[in-house]
Amino acid sequence: MKPRAFLLRAAVFALIWWVLAEGRMDGWGVGVVSVLLAAAVSLILSPTTPGGLVWRRLPGFAWFFLRESLKGGLQVAWLAFRPTNRLAPAILALPLSLPPGPQRVLFVNTLNLLPGTLGVELEEATLHLHVLDARQPVAEEVGALQARIARLYGDTT
Repeated sequence: MKPRAFLLRAAVFALIWWVLAEGRMDGWGVGVVSVLLAAAVSLILSPTTPGGLVWRRLPGFAWFFLRESLKGGLQVAWLAFRPTNRLAPAILALPLSLPPGPQRVLFVNTLNLLPGTLGVELEEATLHLHVLDARQPVAEEVGALQARIARLYGDTT
């Protein structure tokens, strides 16, 4: 077991406990035991591996996500309310460059949260993605998101 990973996870679980306990100190007897068990179990269920999340890149990814969400929301509103409402919904088959595991899970979940896209099926290295307007540069946007997530996990290529 990696001590640094354990301490980081314990700190996150302690923060969660503190929030749930509304900052009260009288529950920390049980809280300490719960936090330590949660950190240990999390390492068993999701062990640390090389190529894990690079935490210092998380704020940049969060900013990217917020910016794209706002841009996508405005785009969907424009498409839905313009006088000539000619959407071109489609299901696109897009290749995945991310490895299976946490990177791919984050990728699909992020796409599902962005307006106008919804992951329909994930098979091998292909994602079937429902889009509101297939005439939009979806493949380029998906590629940019995959590159952003790869960087978030330490891939600098």
